[in-house]
Amino acid sequence: MTDLFGNPPYPDGFSYHENFLTPEEEEQAIAIVKNIPLHTFIFHGYEAKRKVQSFGYDYNFQNKALTRSNEIPGELEWLIGRVSELTKTPVAAFAELLVTEYPVGSVINWHRDAPSFDMIAGISLQADCVFKLRPYDKKLQHRNAVISIPVRRRSLYIISGESRTAWEHSTAPVSEIRYSITLRTLRQ
Repeated sequence: MTDLFGNPPYPDGFSYHENFLTPEEEEQAIAIVKNIPLHTFIFHGYEAKRKVQSFGYDYNFQNKALTRSNEIPGELEWLIGRVSELTKTPVAAFAELLVTEYPVGSVINWHRDAPSFDMIAGISLQADCVFKLRPYDKKLQHRNAVISIPVRRRSLYIISGESRTAWEHSTAPVSEIRYSITLRTLRQ
């Protein structure tokens, strides 16, 4: 469903940018990501069906604390610069860079990102996925409240403002290996 101008009904603060990367830029990003050692993501004591590596800052879900992590790789500065330019956010404001590998069948369950973070910028690599949004308030959730967005490879989505605080998101199972690079700013 779209509005009168053909725009999807995204919540305030959410934007989607298809073909954010060129195919050559995507290949470059994938080559970098594949050389990063990843580890199984542990969420509240459970192993998730995905592998991750955080840089800059990392949020620990066990003790609910934000800690310093490895330095953000210099070979990804160009990508941060592109997101910075589009979002009008200073490069230095991007405090976390998270690399994730999603094997076939993996999902992200409904959630809002850790409270320490503010804006989230996600870049999809190698495969498409279905990204879903719904109101966080359970009283506002009903069958028609879910917005499904086909997130294409090489695309960028931004979650900020109301879409960050009053909405939660998830992804449907992926049908092929997918990578993502997620940038986050810190909440002031």
